[in-house]
Amino acid sequence: MSRRRFAAAALAALATTAQGSAAPRRTPDTGTAGGPGRGGAAGGEMRGMWVATVTNRDWPSRPGLSADRQRAELLAHLDAAVRARLNTVMLQVRPTADALWPSPHEPWSQYLTGTQGADPGWDPLGTAVAEAHARGLHLHAWFNPYRVALHADPARLAASHNPGWVVPYGGKLYYDPGLPEVRAFVREAMLDAVRRYPVDGVHFDDYFYPYPVAGQTFDDDAAYDRYGAAFPDRAAWRRDNVDRLVHETADAIRTIRPGTRFGISPFGVWRNADVDPRGSATRAGVQSYDDLHADTRKWARENWIDYICPQLYWCVGFAAADYAKLLPWWADVVRGSGTRLYAGEALYKAGDPAQPAAWQDPAELSRHLTLAKTYPEVRGHVFFAAREVTEDPVGAMARVVADHYGRPAGPPS
Repeated sequence: MSRRRFAAAALAALATTAQGSAAPRRTPDTGTAGGPGRGGAAGGEMRGMWVATVTNRDWPSRPGLSADRQRAELLAHLDAAVRARLNTVMLQVRPTADALWPSPHEPWSQYLTGTQGADPGWDPLGTAVAEAHARGLHLHAWFNPYRVALHADPARLAASHNPGWVVPYGGKLYYDPGLPEVRAFVREAMLDAVRRYPVDGVHFDDYFYPYPVAGQTFDDDAAYDRYGAAFPDRAAWRRDNVDRLVHETADAIRTIRPGTRFGISPFGVWRNADVDPRGSATRAGVQSYDDLHADTRKWARENWIDYICPQLYWCVGFAAADYAKLLPWWADVVRGSGTRLYAGEALYKAGDPAQPAAWQDPAELSRHLTLAKTYPEVRGHVFFAAREVTEDPVGAMARVVADHYGRPAGPPS
């Protein structure tokens, strides 16, 4: 179904009058594992890795490879996960309003063939799910809801795109989260994969409203004029738009494929304490609540999602955002909520000469896991990203395995 036809159907079905709160708090059922809103006492340690497909970051190594070569590279990453005694893979299957499966809603990803919409000749997501399960791995389908393109030229988009939904900003294109028909469309486009494949999880990362670009304004004036009257300001309206996407996606996953987990990996700082006393002892230049309009703390505390995996991509002792201060802050956020906490780890920084001195020590990440063991709320770690897990250029992943992953562990249930 094209975006234009979908918009007509969605608008007919949606009540678009703005309301104050996107969703009520759920009471977690701590006796049942799995499914949005049903966190709690499930066992198992998360040992995950992200596989990024945007810009061919991790996989495929470049666009235009044969189907056999793409498949071989994917299986090599899965095998590397097994060797590192990981148990979960977050595979990016919708990087830029496109698809790594035969979607009826969106074009094939350009990162497969080099041309958006060109059939790669195989089903990457279907293969990934089957091959991950054959290796005892869980597969979480990783989606980016609103990013459309890493360029700013609407004329380069596939013909099925609806240009009226797209906002240029910072040299890129984004869907406008303030349009109810956009929210309905991106939700359905993502859930198509959940209907088709026995994925173990649905995963969002940190891209909601775009990261701020100095001197530029995200032009959602028309949507705000139409839908924002009930809110005290534009920021509150934007947060409600994101809240609605998160809550509606959680509800739909529970209906379509019960037991499939829904998790989000936000930017690691919700708010700095000098802005909000509930915030962390940080001085981050970006705050997800204020800049990305993502109230990540609320989603975790009110158990809207099964797990939260904040990107704690800083070393111990980093002044503006100290890993050793953020980890206990997040542990306090999830305490008693039923939402499981996994720490997102910056494996890609290990050994990078552009990073602070702590990252030159291959043992830095191992120290993160040692610290995390002192907080029972931390139920595991996810490493960015697959290329570094596979190549392990300075041995940081090998050190983690030697110090903490002495035995294989089944995926979290």
